[in-house]
Amino acid sequence: MIYYKTAEDIEYIRESCLLVSKTLAHVASLLKPGITGMEIDKAAEEFILDHNAKPGFKGYRGFPGTLCISPNEGVVHGIPKDEPFSDTDILSIDCGSFMNGYYGDSAYTFAMQGVTDEVMDLLEATNESLYKGIEQAIVGNRIGDISQAIQDYVEEKKYTVVRELVGHGIGKNLHEAPEVPNFGKRGRGPKIKDGLVIAIEPMINLGKKGVKQSDDGWTIITKDRQPSAHFEHTIAITNEGWDILSDHTMIVEAIKNNPEIRYFSSKK
Repeated sequence: MIYYKTAEDIEYIRESCLLVSKTLAHVASLLKPGITGMEIDKAAEEFILDHNAKPGFKGYRGFPGTLCISPNEGVVHGIPKDEPFSDTDILSIDCGSFMNGYYGDSAYTFAMQGVTDEVMDLLEATNESLYKGIEQAIVGNRIGDISQAIQDYVEEKKYTVVRELVGHGIGKNLHEAPEVPNFGKRGRGPKIKDGLVIAIEPMINLGKKGVKQSDDGWTIITKDRQPSAHFEHTIAITNEGWDILSDHTMIVEAIKNNPEIRYFSSKK
């Protein structure tokens, strides 16, 4: 069942999403070669707790971390580890929070300064595909319109779309109906109605689309060990149009102020 949100619900979800965005911006300010996933996970947890909220992921189905940190060939669901990051790593960092009875969810893929232009192009295309999907999130359209817009954009650039993992509805539960695939056909899937709140999250591979679960039992990695990128916004859709509830602008600002990491548009 799809739970449509009231204007009040949407504002509560926005508050939670903005905290997630602030947390990811805080993480961006800390990133550097030599720091570990466990260190930034602890910082993120403290940041969320200091803002009178709870980490949305920690304990969810037994997940041990506040952040999902998925380096390089990691697609999503990576467990924070006590291993230092290198100058050539990319890091998909997904964060959730729970406050006032509602979840927030957003993700961003960060790049250290030594990442190649080829991989930076993947990050930029994945990020752009997220907004191509959002543009189709209009009352009267269908979920498949979002899905096809993402797929068409990245496949035209010769990247591949992960099939096993999808976006989702969100609200009082972290994962709600409907599923929001990053591939599909226009005109298919549930019809978009006023009050729908969904997390759109393209997961795009540099190599082939195949993925598998790693030995830690959580992290999803590419089968060919080629890099994967992941960006996510939570959005509300009303009769007035789409409304992005998370905010990546503060994350980008933090990236630009951290000389240890690279913003994908900086290569141009």
